[in-house]
Amino acid sequence: MLLSLKRFARVASRVACFAAVLGTGLVLSQPAHADTPSLDIPIHYETLDNGLRVVLSPDSTVPTVSVGLYFGIGFRSEPPGRTGYAHLFEHLYFAGAELRGDIPFDAIISETGGSSAAFTRFDFTRYVSTVPSNALDMILWAEADRMSGPLLTRRHINSHRNGVRNEIFLNVENQPYQGWPLIDLPMTAFVNWHNAHNFYGDLSDLDAATAEDAREFFRQYYTPNNAVLVVAGDFDLETTRTRIADWFGPIPQGPALPELDVSEPEQTAERRRDLTYPNATQPGVAVGYHMPPRGTPEYYAMMLIDMILISGDDARMQRVAADQGYGNRVSGSINALGNAYDYNGPMLWEYNIIHPDTVSSDDVLAMLDGEIARLREELVSPEEIARARAKRLVEFYISIDNPSERDGIVDLLASFALFDDDPTRINRIEEGIEHVTPELIRETARTYLRPERRSVVMAIPGSSAEAGE
Repeated sequence: MLLSLKRFARVASRVACFAAVLGTGLVLSQPAHADTPSLDIPIHYETLDNGLRVVLSPDSTVPTVSVGLYFGIGFRSEPPGRTGYAHLFEHLYFAGAELRGDIPFDAIISETGGSSAAFTRFDFTRYVSTVPSNALDMILWAEADRMSGPLLTRRHINSHRNGVRNEIFLNVENQPYQGWPLIDLPMTAFVNWHNAHNFYGDLSDLDAATAEDAREFFRQYYTPNNAVLVVAGDFDLETTRTRIADWFGPIPQGPALPELDVSEPEQTAERRRDLTYPNATQPGVAVGYHMPPRGTPEYYAMMLIDMILISGDDARMQRVAADQGYGNRVSGSINALGNAYDYNGPMLWEYNIIHPDTVSSDDVLAMLDGEIARLREELVSPEEIARARAKRLVEFYISIDNPSERDGIVDLLASFALFDDDPTRINRIEEGIEHVTPELIRETARTYLRPERRSVVMAIPGSSAEAGE
């Protein structure tokens, strides 16, 4: 168990209450956990003189500790002409560093019996390691070492560039639907280049990357003042604070970050693309709507709309797909590359489905869009909003109670520190969700889910020749 036994009991109580709502259709006249103290995940938050934000969340239940290092550079903020650099550098950062030499970071993690992972997302690149508690000093030292100066030679560039190219071919080019909808939908829905370019990267940009380009990218973005360090798990708070100050404190603060305008103009007409994929076997429909600003009441309403329309067999769109015999479930989410909390800019709520070719994609779109139209016209019942709230909160509670790697809690703490300068928001997420009313859901649908604000990408099966055209 991740949380202390006392806090775990509180989370378990919430999950049980909301599971009862999901299982029986019970409508509660007050929040399901009104008689239970709110979440109290312990958080110590400070900023070093060089700008590094440090979040410490001790919990001695399991003798492991997770270390997350998040840098505020992602697909959205990479410069034009450098597409794919954020992803490329994610790979490069695992190479050697000044003090430990040409020893990959993975090798150090393996020596401890731990695990590590890295991801590049719209607004950050993250590195998370989980190790036995007695290996914490080693991992913190190694993280400080590579933040001080990773090895960025031509040999490293060539090696990791080939790894990125292989990943593109494996995960995109050789897939039946290639970039649909993960890449193709944002490129249709957004007009600002920073939001709309192919985040895997143009191969010509990657091929042109030099060792000096990588070093300049590091000097600009991989700096303490553009980073958050999270330590969660079994550790001594004061000892860890001292270690972090000793090892990370001397790293110089980097230059000011470049000004970045990621704003999107208001969408006033539907945007649509029909794309042919040579290896696709069935047609598909993908639809995206721009999200309300993060943290607003409408943002929380969209969290419940996502549950009402997509999540679970009782969700409206799932029932339509089943009743019409489409043969597949409707997929979708807020922020398809992450979750509803870990982004900081324009974002989509999207849904997609692959369907039989015996029904037209336009008919499928009309059927599913009918459920959105109902949200604009009718108030959601108290029973349905209670179930949506329960599903969303259960999803949240489970995400912060991963007993093996603490990935969810690290991600939320880092995101709230990086984007809001307030990791304690993790203890207040319930508040915004609980204040959503049927009236707010209807008004949000009327404002943000209008037909003229949607973007549609139709996936069409076809030959290689047709795809080329």
